[in-house]
Amino acid sequence: DQGTSEIRRRERYKFDLHGFTLDEANNKVKEIIEYCLKNKFKELLLITGKGIHSTSDEDAYISKNLGKLKYSVPEFIKNSELNKFIISINDAEKKDGGEGAIIIRFKNL
Repeated sequence: DQGTSEIRRRERYKFDLHGFTLDEANNKVKEIIEYCLKNKFKELLLITGKGIHSTSDEDAYISKNLGKLKYSVPEFIKNSELNKFIISINDAEKKDGGEGAIIIRFKNL
């Protein structure tokens, strides 16, 4: 019946955090999670980067930051009010970015 206003749960929202500082990334992730919850996504794929693409010392700072996102973003979520909406936070499968990405699964609200 097409007359129902039920929103079907969407599978996955994907977002790439390359280029974000730690603070920017955390703020953006909060925004994205709120969007995903409102729009009934089942999970969020966040591309965090592995932080190993540096070729020089100048690059290293940026790359280290990307590597940190992989750890700081889950920490941020666990320590925020968003945590109550989350089932799990895991490394993505290889086809989705592997160690350079994380999958956040949402509770079915």
